[in-house]
Amino acid sequence: MYMKKQRTDICVIGGGAAGMFAAGLAAKNGNRVILFEKNRFTGKKLRITGKGRCNVTNNSTVREMLDNIPTNSRFMYSCLNRFSPEDTMEFFEGLGVRLKTERGNRVFPMSDKAEDVVNALRRFMKESGVEIRYETVREIRTEDGHVSSVVTKEGETPCDAVFLCTGGCSYPMTGSTGDGYRMAEELGHTITELRPSLVPLECRQTFCRDMTGLSLKNVTFTVYENSGKKVYSELGEMMFTHFGVTGPLVLSASAHMRDYGKGYYAEIDMKPALDDKKLDLRLLRDFEKYSNKDIINALGDLLPRSMIPVIIEVSGIPPVTKMHSVTRAERMRLLDSIKRLRLDITGPRPIDEAIVTAGGVNVNEVNPGTMESKLVRGLYFAGEILDVDAYTGGYNLQIAWSTAYAAAMSEVRYE
Repeated sequence: MYMKKQRTDICVIGGGAAGMFAAGLAAKNGNRVILFEKNRFTGKKLRITGKGRCNVTNNSTVREMLDNIPTNSRFMYSCLNRFSPEDTMEFFEGLGVRLKTERGNRVFPMSDKAEDVVNALRRFMKESGVEIRYETVREIRTEDGHVSSVVTKEGETPCDAVFLCTGGCSYPMTGSTGDGYRMAEELGHTITELRPSLVPLECRQTFCRDMTGLSLKNVTFTVYENSGKKVYSELGEMMFTHFGVTGPLVLSASAHMRDYGKGYYAEIDMKPALDDKKLDLRLLRDFEKYSNKDIINALGDLLPRSMIPVIIEVSGIPPVTKMHSVTRAERMRLLDSIKRLRLDITGPRPIDEAIVTAGGVNVNEVNPGTMESKLVRGLYFAGEILDVDAYTGGYNLQIAWSTAYAAAMSEVRYE
């Protein structure tokens, strides 16, 4: 028998980005709000986003935001128009978090510290009067199709509404273990297929392991379906690992790879500023400069040291070949390997290594204007638990802010 606790207006489950923001807003609007967080502190995942810098949003228009949400962007139209990236920036600046816009319109705290964003949200909740309980919610109870209470090991808390903001199932060490999906399913909601997004990629080529730890900057990473259709191409940074590749370019690319059954391969252009003709001229100069050296010792001006043996092997040139002995056909193969190093993608890394979980609560069962369940009155969703995900660049956090705002600004007092 669970001990009954004092009734409250709203129970927020999950103290991440969406949960903290929704709780603070709802309390500021005059609701009695209790936030339940299973960790010992709130904002655990938020603290590590953007490599600890927190990419708060993307300084873009609503139209541009929608263009960067490949899954269920139409569902986001209403709430993004109610709380846009501009509104997000204004909100955090108002809390004393000075912001800056970097390449790709990514918005970060001026301090480069995600902790500043987390602390600002904590202050916001405290000043708004949110009560925080560090307890794990086991069950959401209903009566006559309406939310009635939440249950933890410590007891049962009657309430008028529940905001389910538990995140996805990526980064489980931060508490995102999929509890919210189970609770939503128990209340009759459909959970679409869960899969990793913004995730490192595994490759068939063993040479990736030979280059583990090698970071590449200012390269172009292009992904194709095995049919030859291009699905992604961008200039930026990436890194080789023992299993394949990771880094900003790779994580971004993974969000465009929606069906691994089609099969994918990638090409890396190590010299995107040079077309084939200009790179060939550059190679000829290096060949002349190091004409009496073995090719294995003569490409240091052009490539990172740990990549040289790989490129030579892929080109099919014996590593002890003197530069002056390299044939034109061999040079063309070398050029092709530098401009189009192929990686066969065998699949994504496990979902617990993904930044974002794709899939979630079916949005057809959720009111897009209020985030209230169409199946259970008083049940609201916000953030990653919904089947909405975006590309990298601050878009996913904006989804959290906008859906949380829609839920918090809804009329949740039920008579």
